[in-house]
Amino acid sequence: MKKLRKILCVVSALVLTSMTTSPLMADNSNFAGPYVGLMVAAAGVELDGKVTGDTETGTDVVNETTTGNVGRTAIIGGIELGYAVPIGNGVLIDIGANYIAGGAKIRTNNSDTEATADVIFEVDDMYSMFIAPSFALSDTSSAFIKLGYTHATVSVTGDVSKPDDMEGATYAVGTRTVLESGMFIKSEAGITEFDSLAATGLGAGGTGKSISTGTKIDADPSVAYGSVSIGMRF
Repeated sequence: MKKLRKILCVVSALVLTSMTTSPLMADNSNFAGPYVGLMVAAAGVELDGKVTGDTETGTDVVNETTTGNVGRTAIIGGIELGYAVPIGNGVLIDIGANYIAGGAKIRTNNSDTEATADVIFEVDDMYSMFIAPSFALSDTSSAFIKLGYTHATVSVTGDVSKPDDMEGATYAVGTRTVLESGMFIKSEAGITEFDSLAATGLGAGGTGKSISTGTKIDADPSVAYGSVSIGMRF
């Protein structure tokens, strides 16, 4: 994720440099106005986690910490809408939002074969709001840099406390091509870095299903994605 973040920063700097050193003569009216589109994205989720808990060793209680990294990929779809406002020759400010349909589950299995109450974290209803300075490269093509806020609802099943909902910042770069009919194709690559998630054991699960109240779970989730959107400008 750190390498991708550096790449996005370099690409953004190159785009800004090219726009400030070259005159923008393209007509931005082809990109201005409201739009709506459907998006498909390939997303890679990375979770850096840490579990801290008490372990009994003979007559002593030892506090142990276990760290790990988990990665998953998925194909997701959603809808986006926005409004592009021209602010100068070849320059626009795109303000919009998108919503990702469906959700994802992370399951931790209890090693006790008689236990049925495993811990399941579920994330769904993810949406983003963003602002994207856009630069017309020609009468039909533009490039943009995006900064957004992303939120996702978190629910949990099992003997642990519910973490706060996920919130984070999204950074992306991309291009958009608009046809004479108003139909557009947009490609985008970005990363979302969420705030840390935290949960603790409740100690109320019963024999074989209980997670100690001394157990603490901390995780730093992030998502890297590449997406393609097809829609209509009005």
